[in-house]
Amino acid sequence: MTYEEAIDYLFNIAPLFQNIGAGAYKEGLDNSLKLDEHFKHPHKAYNCIHVGGTNGKGSVSHTLAAILQSAGYRVGLYTSPHLIDFRERIKVNGEMIPKERVIRFVEEERAFFEPLHPSFFELTTALALKYFQEENVDWAVIEVGLGGRLDCTNIITPQLAIITNISKDHTQFLGETLTKIASEKAGIMKPHVPTLIGEAADCNVREVFINRSIKVCSALHFAEEEYFPYTEGELKGAYQEKNQQTIRAAASLLKLDRKFVEYGLQHVIELTGLKGRWQLVCDAPLTICDTGHNPGAWQYLGPQLDTLIKKRQSDYNQKVTLHMVIGMVSDKDIRSVLSMMPQEALYYFTQASVHRAMPAEDIAALGRKAQLNGSFFPTVAEAIAAARSNAKDKDVIFIGGSTFVVADFLKNNKN
Repeated sequence: MTYEEAIDYLFNIAPLFQNIGAGAYKEGLDNSLKLDEHFKHPHKAYNCIHVGGTNGKGSVSHTLAAILQSAGYRVGLYTSPHLIDFRERIKVNGEMIPKERVIRFVEEERAFFEPLHPSFFELTTALALKYFQEENVDWAVIEVGLGGRLDCTNIITPQLAIITNISKDHTQFLGETLTKIASEKAGIMKPHVPTLIGEAADCNVREVFINRSIKVCSALHFAEEEYFPYTEGELKGAYQEKNQQTIRAAASLLKLDRKFVEYGLQHVIELTGLKGRWQLVCDAPLTICDTGHNPGAWQYLGPQLDTLIKKRQSDYNQKVTLHMVIGMVSDKDIRSVLSMMPQEALYYFTQASVHRAMPAEDIAALGRKAQLNGSFFPTVAEAIAAARSNAKDKDVIFIGGSTFVVADFLKNNKN
């Protein structure tokens, strides 16, 4: 079996959520517990940090992994979704799981897992936890896939649980209100395991976490109540200031030396391979991609883009046009996100190569209702080509709205 055959098998036997959405979602931990028992509970062999929340999970997870690596630990990192290669999900000290290990997992274990009819994420989680044991990691940073309480990563008992923030996303699974979403995400809080909350400005959300901590006897910490000096790290998105507060609070709870914290913040991309977070991909025209895809992300992205354009116009003393290559998936709060995007921009509406993608023509129609002017293009590549054709050297091109738009771009980007 080749690597391509193994990946095709995994994608076909266990539907991929990023492609089809709700049809791939399996509620409950039964399969995860059976897989965990089959592999003899590999996650008990190393320390874990469990990272949940609505936004910032990926940035926080990657940066904590970078900090732990800087401190000399061997670190496993499990995140989702991937942008280009499936193996991005499972890394040890920044190196992706070898293709041969993925092949061996399918060949040796399919007889056991096929009768379970597991989800793709259940299989991937089992592979990651087992691989980290084989690689003798000291720490594993495990990002929650969706929600928390019923997410298949929730079989672990970590040394620290982190919930970055709460905003509305995946409401069809987690509930329509912030308190319902918080209740699901609070499910990763476990008895006698300290929990760190990154942001909880809403008093009702805060109460959910306090009540859960009392119920499970978990020491509760709020990053917002601590003071840590903000320094410019390698990740430049405006939302990273909130993430950094959470990261520094986590590092303090883990008693990690500040010099390792600073080094990890400055070298997270180099150490972990993180992509798609306010990522600069070209200087002329300035081209940036970002995976932010919900209102919680765009409350930062929209103002940051506005500020960037104003600064460039001031610096160059000329009009600077913002070219927005935008696509979204159909199960997101598209209208709210579009209402938060800069109106003084030229839009290139498009659709990513996943079944969940909203057709380009449909999102363009919603864009027009939100007073966003532009055209639509059937593929991300065509939308980007049009933006590049229209943009002048001092202009800005932004590519995003969906993780999968960024993924399509990065797969084909030749600058």
